[in-house]
Amino acid sequence: MKILDKDMPERPEINYPTKWGFKIIGRDKEALEKCIKEIMKIEGDKKHSCKLGNASKTGKFHSYNASCTVETEEERNRIFKYFEDHDDVDMVI
Repeated sequence: MKILDKDMPERPEINYPTKWGFKIIGRDKEALEKCIKEIMKIEGDKKHSCKLGNASKTGKFHSYNASCTVETEEERNRIFKYFEDHDDVDMVI
């Protein structure tokens, strides 16, 4: 019997393939854009969109919104990890 913890929300069901967005935050706009292109190339020249997002009030941080179609949860997690581990990325959401 499965017992559900009422404090733990159920994980949403995601049907693949699906379009997935990544918000990438860092200090250098050009380096972030280059990073996105590099990672999409690693994933087999994956078609993607990339749009400059917001900048912090001080202009120290910038964000890009990148999206692509992911075929599996493993692919989605792998791309997230590439961004997370990239030297020019301070945060990925």
